Amino acid sequence: MIDMAFLISAFTTLFVVIDPPAQTSIFLAITQDMDLQNRRRIAIRACITATLLLILFAAFGEALLGFVGISMSAFRVAGGALLFLTAMDMLFDRRTKRRENTAEEEEHPDPSVFPLAIPLIAGPGAIATIILLAGQNPGIEGLATVIAVMLAVMAILLVFNLNSHLLGRLLGKTGLNVVTRLLGMLLAALAVQFILDGLRDFGFAG
Repeated sequence: MIDMAFLISAFTTLFVVIDPPAQTSIFLAITQDMDLQNRRRIAIRACITATLLLILFAAFGEALLGFVGISMSAFRVAGGALLFLTAMDMLFDRRTKRRENTAEEEEHPDPSVFPLAIPLIAGPGAIATIILLAGQNPGIEGLATVIAVMLAVMAILLVFNLNSHLLGRLLGKTGLNVVTRLLGMLLAALAVQFILDGLRDFGFAG
C-alpha cells in the first residue's frame, strides 16, 4: 500500500530541490538565441540525461554509501545540511546567479548534458535527495515509488522547459523570483526535518 504522506513529502522535496520554475528561467537564458526546434530538442535530451542519472543514484546510491562506510543516518544529516544551504541560496537568490555563471563559463554548442543536465538539474542537492528518499523507504516498492515521483517532477520540468517562452512571458523575472523564494522556505523546513531524522537515529533527538 502506498504511503500517501511519504508520496507527498517525496514529491514536494524533489520539486523544491529540482525547482522547475528557476530551471526554466535559466533554460531560457541558455537557449535564448536558439530556434524553437533546437530548444525543444535540448530540453528533452537534458531531462532524459538527468533522469537516467538520478535513477542510477536512487537504485545504487545507498549501496555506494555502504561501500565507503557511510551510514544512512549520517547521510541524512549531511544531506539535510546540504539542502539547507541550497534553501538559503534560493531565499537570497544566490543559486540562480551561480547557475547562470556556470552556464556562461562553458560555451558549448549543445548545453543539454553540461551544464543543463549536470550540474543544473541533477546536481548535488538532487542526488543527495534521491538517495535520502530511497533510503527512507527501502525495498523494490519504495524504490519504484521514489523513481515514479522523480519522473513526475521531471515531466513537469520538461513541460516547463518546452513552454519556457510562454512561462517566462507569463510570470516575468519578478514572478519567477517570488516562486523561487517560496520554494526556498519550504525546502529549509524539509532540510531541518532530514537533519532531525538523522539525529533521532543516533539518539540525539526525541
